[in-house]
Amino acid sequence: MSGLKREGDHVHRLDALRGTTPSRPHDARAIAALAANPGCSRRALLDGAGIDKDAAAHHLGFPAPFGQSPFAITRGNMFEAQVKADGCAELLRMLRELLGLPVAEVSYHDVENVGAHLRHAHTRTLIDRAAGGAEDAGTLYDHPLLTMDIAGHTAYLEPDVVAFQLGGRFHIVEIKSFAVIDGQADPSAVAAAARQAAVYVLALRTLLEELGHDPSKVSHDVVLICPENFANRPVATLVDVRKQLAVLRRQLTRMTSLDRLLEGLPEDLTFDLLPGEDGRPTRPVAELADALRRTTARYAPDCLSACDMCFFCRDEARQEGASDLLGRQVRDELGGVASVAEALGLADGTRAPAEGQEEIARLLRNAERLRRECLN
Repeated sequence: MSGLKREGDHVHRLDALRGTTPSRPHDARAIAALAANPGCSRRALLDGAGIDKDAAAHHLGFPAPFGQSPFAITRGNMFEAQVKADGCAELLRMLRELLGLPVAEVSYHDVENVGAHLRHAHTRTLIDRAAGGAEDAGTLYDHPLLTMDIAGHTAYLEPDVVAFQLGGRFHIVEIKSFAVIDGQADPSAVAAAARQAAVYVLALRTLLEELGHDPSKVSHDVVLICPENFANRPVATLVDVRKQLAVLRRQLTRMTSLDRLLEGLPEDLTFDLLPGEDGRPTRPVAELADALRRTTARYAPDCLSACDMCFFCRDEARQEGASDLLGRQVRDELGGVASVAEALGLADGTRAPAEGQEEIARLLRNAERLRRECLN
């Protein structure tokens, strides 16, 4: 009973942080961004409470340049339609080559056809039958609807396609409109796609586990489909998302234990934007900024491509004189360690590891010990 009470208090406190501002549902992009900066308490609290970070950033005077142009959205929709045309004929061609999918075992289910309110239930039924080995279970699932629990809130997620190979493996398929030129794609675009695909992999593995199946049936290799060179001919490659999965799990674990972050906050703290009748925020800007500064942010240059609060946090970091912040790739490797000073402190033992950093601290201490031995 005490555990249920704590959980209720936890949800109530998060709702209080949001106040009268409508909750912003999580999508795959927002969840993937969690993995871009593990260890950022501010991000964890804002997302856990369902805060509209874009609205907050605009109200503070630090809007982030996110969102695609109408032209880019149209181009992306046209490319996805091309890949999925005629019952995903082009997609099946690529999957046969990439995954060795037998022609005789191909069948296609468009989950969207059952209506939005039934999509999640229908997805569960189809995936359950496929994982159980039913002969008529199908091979391709278009517009499936998965879920993920984010700090007590259910997020609904829609991967482009879930491809099932009857050899016993599910593969997430992501269709992106950025081009692969001479076999190379923009590394930042590929990294963002990998983080988003990792969200779908984790959601599908969670579903299989809930249904009593082996979650490892979902491959950590996702199928990324992009236009090749400057034509619209799609090309498929496999992308290993194990590293992104590990970072995502760590960050989601932090969010399920948000009570520890909430304990250190003043009882009257709120990020409420106080929207007026027209929906526009009315809260004094200085008051909102002060509330946000009571939380700990871990700004890094890569936040500029992942978080709506990036310019606000960058301005704050500059005012504090931060100059040794680590980039995303190093942070991913170090499990959320934000700066050179923090890494060195964990390595030489002068800094106590935060929750979830124990293993990273041990590895850094071992690396420091080996460094000293080599120098001697």
